[in-house]
Amino acid sequence: MQNRGWQVADTIEYNILKENAKANRCKQTEAESIFWNIAKGSGFGEKCRRQYIIGEYIVDFFFRKSRLIVEIDGGYHCADEQQKEDVIRQNWLEQKGYKVIRFSNEKVICNPEEIIKIVKKYLVYE
Repeated sequence: MQNRGWQVADTIEYNILKENAKANRCKQTEAESIFWNIAKGSGFGEKCRRQYIIGEYIVDFFFRKSRLIVEIDGGYHCADEQQKEDVIRQNWLEQKGYKVIRFSNEKVICNPEEIIKIVKKYLVYE
């Protein structure tokens, strides 16, 4: 894959990830839908991408300019094994220079105004 200044997977793996990302966009959760409806209308003042591939991972939402990743976690993220995988994934992303913030589905659904305020604190405005 062509290097555009960020981490990409090898071609074969990238194509698999691309199909998975496409499928994820079609079956987003209620919380992801709420967040996306805010983000896609430039509600954050910066272009946002959803189900974006970085390295060998697909992140829920990505603000490229700010290098900010927003993950919206469902209940399965409470499972021990998933928490271990989330830590490994987040550490890798942070080592590559990305900032990762996480919200539960419930928090996004119940208090989107608070989510907007928190995300805006992490965005880079020039």
